[in-house]
Amino acid sequence: MSAFKTDSFGDRIRNAASARKAELEKFRTKTEVDEKVVAEREAARREIVAAREARALERKAAADEKQARAAVEKAERDAALKLEQAAREVEAAAEADRAAALEAERKLARDARYAARKARK
Repeated sequence: MSAFKTDSFGDRIRNAASARKAELEKFRTKTEVDEKVVAEREAARREIVAAREARALERKAAADEKQARAAVEKAERDAALKLEQAAREVEAAAEADRAAALEAERKLARDARYAARKARK
């Protein structure tokens, strides 16, 4: 049987240093790959955010356009209502004039009948 071999202090230091180097190299290769993946993910995220902002701007523009159309339609309705109201007022004034003229004619006819009756007596 062989004797138990004990490593010297220098051997243990060298083994620990080589283990640290191996771990560091493993970490570096992993981070290089991760940095590429992270950069790709970040680029994808930026594209998604840009697309989201573009859609939000489109929705806002559509809402503004809809609001402008509604305002124009309301203004047109208001103008039509005002014209209709003015036409009704003109018609009512004309009707009042006709009623006054008719009443004046009736009064003249009544006065003529009254005068004729007075003349017969």
